[in-house]
Amino acid sequence: MTKPRHVYWRRRLTALVGLAGVVVAAALLSGNGGDEGDPQRAAGEAPAPPPPELPRGGVSVLPEHRVVAFYGAPQSPELGALGIGTPATAVRRLERQARPYGRPDRPMLPALELIAVIANADAGDDGMYRARQPAKVIRRYLRAARRAKALLLLDIQPGRSDFFTETTRLKKWLKEPDVGLALDPEWRVGEGEVPGQVIGRVSSREVNATSAWLDQLVARNGLPEKLFVIHQFTDDMVDHTTLKKRERLATVLNVDGFGEPGIKKAKYRRFARQAREFHPGYKLFYEEDTNLMSPRQVMRMKPQPDLVVYE
Repeated sequence: MTKPRHVYWRRRLTALVGLAGVVVAAALLSGNGGDEGDPQRAAGEAPAPPPPELPRGGVSVLPEHRVVAFYGAPQSPELGALGIGTPATAVRRLERQARPYGRPDRPMLPALELIAVIANADAGDDGMYRARQPAKVIRRYLRAARRAKALLLLDIQPGRSDFFTETTRLKKWLKEPDVGLALDPEWRVGEGEVPGQVIGRVSSREVNATSAWLDQLVARNGLPEKLFVIHQFTDDMVDHTTLKKRERLATVLNVDGFGEPGIKKAKYRRFARQAREFHPGYKLFYEEDTNLMSPRQVMRMKPQPDLVVYE
C-alpha cells in the first residue's frame, strides 16, 4: 500500500531537522573507535571472507614458486611414483625429493599429479578407451595434498574421448583453489586408434577451448592462478605456435619422455627455445631414465624448469 503523501513530507522534514544532530554524533563516534563506524559490524554482519589463496599463500603459482610433482595413480605402481604406497607415504617421499629445488627467493611448491582419467587398452562400455577415477580416490588425494600444503594436479589421458569433455566433468574439483589441470596428449587417440599402440596428439583448437573454459572458471569463482600443464615429447604432439596464453592460468609445456640425460636436455632446450611465451617443465622417470639426473643437474639447465615432474 502507498503511504499518504503527507507522511512522506513529515518524515522528510523530521530528517532534515535532525541532520545537524546526526553529524555531531557521527563526529564523536569516529574518534572513539566504536563499532558504529563499520556498517557491517554495527549491523552484526560478519566481514567478507578473504579471497582464496594457494596452499602456501599468495595467488600466483609461477614464477613465484618452483613446482615439483609426483605423477601417477593408485591403480598400479607402473603408472608412476604417486601410486606407490599410500598418499601420505607418497607425500613424504615427494617432500624429500623436492626439498633441493627450493630457494630463499623462490620457494618450492609440491604437487600431486593424479591421473584422473586413465587411458586403457580396453574399449570399455562406451568405446572411449579410458577410465575415470572414482570421486573417493580424488577426494583422498586432495586431502593428502591439503595436509602437505600442496597442489593437486588432475591429469587427463582421454583415450578416444577429448580433453574438453573430460575437463568439464571435473568442474567440481577444478573449482577448488588448490586444484590444477594437466593434459597428456600422448594418450589422446583418434577413431580406429588404441592408446599405447600409437602415440597420440591433440589440436591446438581443443587445447585452446579447454584452457578458455578453465580460465573463465577461475574468473567466475575468484580463484588464484591455476596451474595448467601440457605434456609433450614429440614435435607434432601439440602445435605450440597456435596455443593461446590465458591471463589466469600458469601454462607449462612440460617436456616428457625418458632416456639418456644428454638427449633429454637437448630436447628440453629446443622446446623451451621454441615456446618462450610459456613456462618450461621437465619430467624425470625413476625406472626408465638412464642415469637419473640429480636436482643439482636439473637446476643447472638453462632455462631452469619452472615445473619438475617425477614419474
